[in-house]
Amino acid sequence: MVKVEFLGPIGKSPVEVDASTLADVAEILRRDPEVARWLEQSAVAVNDKMVETLDVKLKSGDRVSLLPPVCGG
Repeated sequence: MVKVEFLGPIGKSPVEVDASTLADVAEILRRDPEVARWLEQSAVAVNDKMVETLDVKLKSGDRVSLLPPVCGG
């Protein structure tokens, strides 16, 4: 299982999903309308390392973080 955490204003509790690639995670998350709207605009990290592509292989225990854009002042 892979842990998915939602940071910042997404405001959703972490979930665990059965996925072997980041593309699998994206497919699962698209089923949740509350999360789906954040997918295209969020950065993604796997085990605290930023990634640019969905073909990243995952293993049980990995942590995927969705990092939505934020602004401050």
